Amino acid sequence: MHFVYFEGEQLVPREWIRWPVNVLDRFGGEPVAFGGDYNPEQWDESVWPEDVRLMRAAGVNLVTVGVFAWSTLQPAPDRWDFGWLDRVLDLLHAHDIAVDLATATASPPPWLTTLFPEVLPVDRHGRTMAQGGRQAWSPSSAVYREHSLALVEKLAERYGEHPALALWHVSNELGGHNARCYGDASALAFRAWLRERYGDSLKELNAAWNTSAWSQTYSAWEQIQPPRLTFTDSNPTQVLDFDRFSSDQLRAQLRAETAVLRRITPTVPVTTNLVLFDAGKNMDYSSWTDDMDLVASDHYPRPAGDAQAELAFSADRARGLAKGRPWLLMETATGATSWRPVNPAKGPGRLRRDVLAHLAHGSDGICFFQWRAARAGAERFHSAMLPHAGADSRKFREVSALGAELAACAEVLGSEVVADCAVLFSEESWWAAERESHPHNGLSYMETALRWYGSLREAGVTVDVVPPSADLSRYRLIVVPLLYLVSDADAAALAGAVAAGATVLVTYFSGIVDPLDRVRLGGYPGAFRELLGVRVEEFGPLVDGDRVDIDGVTGPAQVATWHEEIQLMDAEAAGWYTGGEIAGGPAITRATRAAGEAWYVGVELPDAARAALVAQLVKRSGATAVESAGGLETVTRRSAAHDYVFLINHGDTAATVPGAGTDLLDGSAHEGSVTVPAGGARVLRRAR
Repeated sequence: MHFVYFEGEQLVPREWIRWPVNVLDRFGGEPVAFGGDYNPEQWDESVWPEDVRLMRAAGVNLVTVGVFAWSTLQPAPDRWDFGWLDRVLDLLHAHDIAVDLATATASPPPWLTTLFPEVLPVDRHGRTMAQGGRQAWSPSSAVYREHSLALVEKLAERYGEHPALALWHVSNELGGHNARCYGDASALAFRAWLRERYGDSLKELNAAWNTSAWSQTYSAWEQIQPPRLTFTDSNPTQVLDFDRFSSDQLRAQLRAETAVLRRITPTVPVTTNLVLFDAGKNMDYSSWTDDMDLVASDHYPRPAGDAQAELAFSADRARGLAKGRPWLLMETATGATSWRPVNPAKGPGRLRRDVLAHLAHGSDGICFFQWRAARAGAERFHSAMLPHAGADSRKFREVSALGAELAACAEVLGSEVVADCAVLFSEESWWAAERESHPHNGLSYMETALRWYGSLREAGVTVDVVPPSADLSRYRLIVVPLLYLVSDADAAALAGAVAAGATVLVTYFSGIVDPLDRVRLGGYPGAFRELLGVRVEEFGPLVDGDRVDIDGVTGPAQVATWHEEIQLMDAEAAGWYTGGEIAGGPAITRATRAAGEAWYVGVELPDAARAALVAQLVKRSGATAVESAGGLETVTRRSAAHDYVFLINHGDTAATVPGAGTDLLDGSAHEGSVTVPAGGARVLRRAR
């Protein structure tokens, strides 16, 4: 039994795991969960009846309540005000709207940080963050922990039996802003975490961190600090351990709140919303999900670039974290966000396509931030289901139409997306690969993963995005982009998958270090050298403007950013340099391993070359691929009796593809071929 450490506590055991398929099961039937964050405390009570009337008109059946309500619920240390929340929950229940009740611990009230300023987080520069934003608390603050759990207990005792309660929502986007705290409380907790990790042995810690470099050897635990600002680069293993510690501290808060909720309301499922977009780098979510009854994610599409590929990647990552089970989209935007430099609106039809894409990739519920657009506050210009323009608006009409269409898709619930291709994605490798003092300090772990994912998507392949520790036995094709840090066990599992018949592609700067960020000796790519049958003695990053020509399996191409001089052990060249200092040498290799193949890509490929290579790998591996017209996204969910084929046309012309079935969205029947209008979508049901 494994426990997370927090200042001497033992928290919720991992064995307490439950996985309800649908959070609305207890309310009868199986509707697709549809709704959003509802902040009634920001509005006069006279507005509430109109809210629930319009919610029902739009098909809303689930709302999140109380996310940032701590200061309203507890306006002073010895004063509580639950009357307004009583009335809100009663009103929602009277209109058949279920509640995802937040624990309200996301942002502490001003009285708490005034009485106990040590609650406030401290950044790497030593600056204390002030009250006035959100998440103004240190994950290592015992004072915050005590007061937050008191609030959770009050809420659980008061509302645990309320008929509106469907789901508990722990905090909100844990670590979205305060993932790393460098204050004195964090220093104490970090030392305690290290003592447990290294068996209370400074000798073990000094060896793991290689502290003899730069005269960093520790002779007492009190000498160890968080990796605060220094003149030079920090010790990389110290930073990596601090990243792990910081993620564990946030997870400990999740587990502590969950323990209270399960003790008082053992039959009510518990979740928290994971940040699966660009702000979510700092949490090791693959270690969190066993503590959740339902994986829930937040996703806000990028305003530029291949936003649809990034949305699909995030959704497939949510499904991977849920181990293939359905999951809940807890937050997305009906239109513009409010925190980016430019926050464009969504044009007509974009919202519908985004929502159906999430449903296609395995979500069993769609919720938004927020129900009613705020009149004031930092998020006053963030889009909502009910915009500032009111119900007589294109946005509200689109939302209402979506509510009806999702109701028509109810039979999809519980079905699963079946993929025989995987992209491995590791939060720890993300942290470590983007650390300073590397051969090329401009590499992006996420963007590299997205590029390979995008090429697979363009090839018509359905992809699971999973951690390296996942069961790989069902995959025919496995892509391993920039997996700089990998454990021996995960490297062995990948080799086992190849031996069993999988085709694996590994990119440059993978397998380089062990979990302590220590370079694996003997030549690169370290942990994967024997599997790939290649050896690299020296990295060859390219400065801006430099290009090298290659040819072979990709066709002629020019590569930038990275290349390597590769020595063949028992692999063969599948692509080679046609220019530069190592012309004639291999750039891409292939090795046969038992029933499978192991490919290595020692260059950063441009889009067309990557697409050509992916097409070859899909064909050679036998991975399932769907041919479709340009701009048409095709994803299938499968139940025991039916396949549900989602056809989402992101293009500006109609697309016709082979197919048959009944469209759940409009009831139309199709035989032989299916036409999807420009910017439109269909969800075809067909018997298996």
